Amino acid sequence: MDELAPAQADTWGSLLPVLLWLPAALEGRLKQHGLSHPEFLILWCLAEHRERTMSSLAERSRVTPSHLSRIAARLEKQGWLVRTTDPADARCTIASLTPAGARKYAEAVPTYNKALREHVFDQLTAEQAEQLGGITALIARTLDPHTS
Repeated sequence: MDELAPAQADTWGSLLPVLLWLPAALEGRLKQHGLSHPEFLILWCLAEHRERTMSSLAERSRVTPSHLSRIAARLEKQGWLVRTTDPADARCTIASLTPAGARKYAEAVPTYNKALREHVFDQLTAEQAEQLGGITALIARTLDPHTS
């Protein structure tokens, strides 16, 4: 059996609660803005990364296409997102933020960032934050299907 070394098991034991509890803490803060964490991430993708196709949004936000469709429907109902057929490829659906969606995102970002600072960055020195960024970038490269 291929077991983790004790130091690796300890590190994983420290990382796992962060992976599980941080999204829940962020979700709790976003509720005051009427957003779930996945909804916020879709607004983030549209606002910050200019993702447009539903397939690229699903990939970047790490949700299934059917889950994304449900999220998009909720965001559309709120008037924060619109979906249209791609004029260049009728098989694709394009998502766009509405002005109200852009305002909702801008309203929620400070709350989101405050929670990130409180739970992550205020716990670290500047050097540790830089190290964490380097470490997580290394790990992310092994998980991102677009890197080789």
